[in-house]
Amino acid sequence: MHEPANGLSLRKGAWFAPAGNKPLPLFLVPIFLALVGLSWAWIGVKEGDAAEAPTTSGVVKWHPGHYYAPMLFMRHNPAIMAQVYRELQATSALRGLQIRFEWPELEPEEGRYDFTAIERVLAELVPQNKRLVVLLELKSFRPDVLPVPAYMATKSYEGGAFPFSSYGKDVPRGYNLTLWNSKVHARLVALIRELGKRFNGHAHFEGIGLPESSMGQPLRAVSRAEVARFYDNLLSVQREMRIAFVNTMTYQFVNYPREILPSFVERMRTIGTALGGPDVFLDDPGLNFDHPNKPKGVYHFYAPLSGIVPLAPSVMQSNYDNTRHDGTGRVPTVAELLTFARDRLKANYIFWTRAPNSYSKVLDVMNGLSASTGLSGGLDATCPKAYASCAE
Repeated sequence: MHEPANGLSLRKGAWFAPAGNKPLPLFLVPIFLALVGLSWAWIGVKEGDAAEAPTTSGVVKWHPGHYYAPMLFMRHNPAIMAQVYRELQATSALRGLQIRFEWPELEPEEGRYDFTAIERVLAELVPQNKRLVVLLELKSFRPDVLPVPAYMATKSYEGGAFPFSSYGKDVPRGYNLTLWNSKVHARLVALIRELGKRFNGHAHFEGIGLPESSMGQPLRAVSRAEVARFYDNLLSVQREMRIAFVNTMTYQFVNYPREILPSFVERMRTIGTALGGPDVFLDDPGLNFDHPNKPKGVYHFYAPLSGIVPLAPSVMQSNYDNTRHDGTGRVPTVAELLTFARDRLKANYIFWTRAPNSYSKVLDVMNGLSASTGLSGGLDATCPKAYASCAE
């Protein structure tokens, strides 16, 4: 539990007295609250949880540690999700779930929002006192899946998404947002604002973020100006997210392009956006790259931001299989992945993908963590400077 900068206690049931002083008389409490503007969220939160969800600007829900990340198809399989919830409940080191939600599911028609799927997951997590971190799935890795609502299939939205391939190939791998388009940007901001109205005040809604910064190799002509607007608009969305989720951790997965990383990551820092990543590859050249005359890989930006913004790498399915993206490395252990993310990347959060062939090994490592590692499971629990204070 971190105390706020002004010394006000945020503990549930506290008398709102400055640290070290006697409690205020009860008749003065309403006046004191009005003066400091301290209020607590009630919308979408059970009565017993209300005092855990701050609404004071700069006070952020803070539950760092290890989070289980079911793969996208798993969320739509009730039998698998039932097992996920059982494993979560049985593993004290896991603080909650990171779940992917697709834009078309959340906004099936323009301006009509459906957050039932998010509410359903929260309803399962609250009784376990576990938390939810949302990843908005805005980039698809299947050529038959568009990551935008159907209403964007018009010229004014430029289709909403563009096909991309893996670098060096000319066949579609998936789709990414035409985020340089002002109308696509505006609709994404509208979605973020609606999500913020609904979930920022929920005590168990821990975080929300966006997928990897890499555009992929476009299979249509994209100008330099459009690329520049893509990344400017991505940062604009992050600014809007910090406003909509003023009491919630927000993050951006960053990997490429290396050329923009110094300015892009610095602007993320000024916004207060957490730096995350879609992969933990122990010795991948592109991510670890360090040359005096060439752009550095993203892993070199983590340690300097430790204690300043949250750091939230993700262990993906392929990370369990090899230490390099191209498969030329070796098979790492889960313990090695944990050590790298904790010590090299200075992680506050680690999102562990529940890959079919690896999740039992992850659970073994989680259950092997000693009580001395605390609620954060040995990860850095320091409240980052980007936040005025953190509320456990």
